[in-house]
Amino acid sequence: MTFGAQGIRGTRLLMTADAAGGVWTYALDLAGGLAMQGVSTVLAVLGRGPTPDQMVQASAIPGLELRLTGLPLDWLAEEPQAVTEAGAALAALARDVRADVVQLNSPAHAAGAGFAVPVVAVSHSCVATWWDAVRGGILPADFAWRTELVRSGFLGATELVVPSRAFAEATANRYTLPRLPRVVYNGRMAPPASASPPDGVPPLFAFTAGRLWDAGKNLETLDRAAARLDLPVLAAGPMAGPDGTLVQARHLRALGRLNEPGLLGWLGHAPIYVSLALYEPFGLAVLEAAQGGCALVLSDVPSFRELWDGAAIFVPARDDAAAADAIARLAADAGERARLGAAARERAGRYTVEAMAEAMLAVYRSLLLPGTVAA
Repeated sequence: MTFGAQGIRGTRLLMTADAAGGVWTYALDLAGGLAMQGVSTVLAVLGRGPTPDQMVQASAIPGLELRLTGLPLDWLAEEPQAVTEAGAALAALARDVRADVVQLNSPAHAAGAGFAVPVVAVSHSCVATWWDAVRGGILPADFAWRTELVRSGFLGATELVVPSRAFAEATANRYTLPRLPRVVYNGRMAPPASASPPDGVPPLFAFTAGRLWDAGKNLETLDRAAARLDLPVLAAGPMAGPDGTLVQARHLRALGRLNEPGLLGWLGHAPIYVSLALYEPFGLAVLEAAQGGCALVLSDVPSFRELWDGAAIFVPARDDAAAADAIARLAADAGERARLGAAARERAGRYTVEAMAEAMLAVYRSLLLPGTVAA
């Protein structure tokens, strides 16, 4: 390895990801940003394998090496031993690939795994903070043992990173951590100048995207808001989850899962983008919409306020009437849509892959070079 002002050339990173949600997008973007700084990434894929279009995405990242492990995701494992055994397998893989540093995007796998190199645990979400935001009250038994494993992983990692200050505070409070996790905002590659336009695009519509089956995304409230509106409300993403969860919509139009070009095609028409999420540590889909110049209507949750205050309209997360009113007002005012869309695009300029990669490089450098302080 050689260490420079901007990178750690020759460093070999083992990073985990799954192909079921936004962590896949995050991992590929980060690997691409790190490759520009001379860092090579081995991506250990947990859970189901990537789809063909995801494999195409991965093949575009210079020097990226995929390892399809089949190891269980911590939130889908049936008992604690499966998670700890997966952690041990990842520690062995880190030795096999001669990794200099490990980034676990599933921090529970750091629980007692015995990694021989520094471990950066990046928490994108967790069952305990999800429960606090979406359900509330005492954790069910199935969540309690997962929470203990996650806390053990947090404490066992060399460094803990999260994607927003709001989530750092929620994480530290829920897990009684000795200090706040480090914050590194997620970044996303800017969309291409043009994308393939989908067929049958309405002249004006509201739009959302994500893991729609996740109760934290609060599709139910958006569906009720759609019943109050004259313009179409479209939703892209899976309605069935890997845990067997299934949601249905009566009033909005479900598009199903879209690949990246398909999603960008819809966003390219600058719809009113809506997220009424109850729980969102960051929200990559919102960032993608903002990069496309969409006017944003967002739930008034701490992370969205932190990231988008001054560049979005905020409504109470469970108030379908307020959401419908905000969407209708924007639909009737082209000037305000354009103003908010421009504000969102400008704000999105803060959350780039380059900024994310440089911040993560600073974290790695602080662990690999004793005495170096991460910015």
